[in-house]
Amino acid sequence: MKNKINFKKYLIETFIISIILSTIFIFINIYEYNVYKQNFNNKVSLIISKVKDKYPLVDNNDIMEILNNKEKTNDLFKEYGILESDSYILENKDAFNTFLIINISYLIISIIIILFIYLHYEKNRRKEIKEITKLVERINNSDYQINLNDLTEDELSILKNEIYKTTIILKERAELSHQDKLELKKSLEDISHQLKTPLTSMLIILDNLIDEPNMTKNLQEEFIHDLKREVLNINFLVQNLLKLTKFDVNTVKFNRKVVLVNNLIKEVMKNTATLSDLKNIVINVKGNKKIKLNIDYNWQIEALTNILKNCLEHSYNDSKIDIEYIENKAYTKIDITDYGIGITKKDLPHIFERFYQSENALNESMGIGLSLAKSIIEKDNGRVLVTSNNNKTTFTIKYFKV
Repeated sequence: MKNKINFKKYLIETFIISIILSTIFIFINIYEYNVYKQNFNNKVSLIISKVKDKYPLVDNNDIMEILNNKEKTNDLFKEYGILESDSYILENKDAFNTFLIINISYLIISIIIILFIYLHYEKNRRKEIKEITKLVERINNSDYQINLNDLTEDELSILKNEIYKTTIILKERAELSHQDKLELKKSLEDISHQLKTPLTSMLIILDNLIDEPNMTKNLQEEFIHDLKREVLNINFLVQNLLKLTKFDVNTVKFNRKVVLVNNLIKEVMKNTATLSDLKNIVINVKGNKKIKLNIDYNWQIEALTNILKNCLEHSYNDSKIDIEYIENKAYTKIDITDYGIGITKKDLPHIFERFYQSENALNESMGIGLSLAKSIIEKDNGRVLVTSNNNKTTFTIKYFKV
């Protein structure tokens, strides 16, 4: 802002000084003309006075006719040695010399003043260029602090503004790169931890099969079934990690279409039917069957399936789950409520975190299903939250219309 004010100050000063210099020059020329005019008129008056004294009969009209006559003649003055290039009035010649010195001095002073203003302005511009050079050097050394108060309205300001924009981009990229590295490190640690248990179990099973060639067929089949279960767990983990990675890098494209909420819930219930039947859990659905959603059908089936599956896993046998959906002008809401073991207050804020293991988590849980569900819902213009109190846990999903 300071340089911005200085730039305007230079323009105003230059304009004012130019007006003052021009005004002074005009007054000098007017004064010079008046001096010449006064000297000439004095001489003419003196000549007329002498003529009238010597020739009283000379008429004033004759004198005015002579003064107004535009004919030129230098013959008379040549007789007295006065050339055409010389002034006939000596006072005018002296005045001309005086005004010549004044004009030359004035011209030199004007040039000096304008040159001083220009050099002063150029000095500040060179100073700004030097500062910009230092600024670029600081950016190259990963110092992204820039003082915005230095911005002006000239070309250097535009350059500095563009450097500022570039600095912000570089700073954001540097921060994101650092954050990405931390997230990648954390993810690799989590993945390594998640894979470590099933891989260790698989190695133990394989060692038993290799070291015990005379193992009974029933025991071999049991080991093989365990081995298959661990392979399926690893496959499930890898598939879900790949899906999460797609959301992390924003490569998922939703194919939205209008669907009935009731049909969406029915499809989700089909995906979890085996688990609900196994635990003899009744799922109650309540809502207006005409309510519709504009969503990616397949992705939302996966998200809601993960949420309902979590509710089923943490519900008691022979219990129930309530699913209720409503609609208003702002959003469509789906509530999924189970009456199982609940979520502790300590775990509640972290329930959607990737690989998070709550106190009540099942042994085979990998802590990835709810994280994936949250990513899917939020990418499809939705929000999901969870509340838990007195063994009643409710997942609330809102799909916003705007």
